[in-house]
Amino acid sequence: MIRFVCLLIVILMLGACGGGNTERSNIARSTEVYKSLMLNDSHGDNGSAWGLSDCSACHKLSALHQQVDNIRTLVRLRGYATCAGCHGSNGSRLQRQCLICHNSVDLPVTPRQQGAHHHGFMAEADNAVKHSDCLACHYSSDMNGQFELNVDLTRLADARKMYPPYSGISDFCLRCHNRDHQQPEYPINRQTGNILIAIEDAWNYIDKHGRIDGLGNRIYAGLRKGYSYASRVACTDCHAMHGTDNLQLIIDSSDTGVSLLEHDVRNTPYTISVAGGDYSQLCVLCHAMETISEQGDVDTGNQLSGVHATGSDCLTCHRHGEAVQAGL
Repeated sequence: MIRFVCLLIVILMLGACGGGNTERSNIARSTEVYKSLMLNDSHGDNGSAWGLSDCSACHKLSALHQQVDNIRTLVRLRGYATCAGCHGSNGSRLQRQCLICHNSVDLPVTPRQQGAHHHGFMAEADNAVKHSDCLACHYSSDMNGQFELNVDLTRLADARKMYPPYSGISDFCLRCHNRDHQQPEYPINRQTGNILIAIEDAWNYIDKHGRIDGLGNRIYAGLRKGYSYASRVACTDCHAMHGTDNLQLIIDSSDTGVSLLEHDVRNTPYTISVAGGDYSQLCVLCHAMETISEQGDVDTGNQLSGVHATGSDCLTCHRHGEAVQAGL
């Protein structure tokens, strides 16, 4: 009887340590989210562990992740501070620490974080990455090492305030980058014509990289294998979220974008440097004119050729989202 009373007191004391449910409330209740690693109010025997912040009270560190070789060693090295990053704060005030594992030392390529610029949430600033930056886009990843669009990305509301699965990576990006249905937590305060918010309309109705097919019958026409004039080019084919040395988050290496390009070409890799409006090293990854003219055979500086007027300001004739892209 005395043992029972003592046990009851311990349970009550542990329960008192937990805070309120601080998990984000706007995450869609979808099949994909429920398949994630996030703990919920059923954690423990009939939810008895929900709200506790001390993982060591129930879980022995050396016994964790016995069947997950690629995680076990790192978890043992970094300790219980890693738990909330993958499993959520368990209804407590635990801080979710993503960068304790996802850093240039422990996991340098998942994701690759090199470069001076990354996708932050402060306009015109290159601040150090914070845990909250990671969670904005990856709230409930299953951490299995394989990127799955509707598992590893935060489910954001669309224009109807619904949470349907993403049709592609660009669908995810455009749920923030739009004029009239931005996410309340991540507003983009730009004028209506700014490409950061105008891009959704451009993608749907104007830009040949988006839903509108190109023609491919002009003087500079020609694409490398993998792409066609009917291809929908993903935002991440040209923009690197986790790190690049180029402004506008333009990829700085072909193996971080251009997803449809032939594997051997993409993974060579080819470098991309953008300066002074000269985007030729980026464009040449996909564009390779069939009939050579106007410097079409000139190396852009990354061992590839196939675009005209190399070294000049591309923005004079070509702008992201324009209805007419001269010569293409």
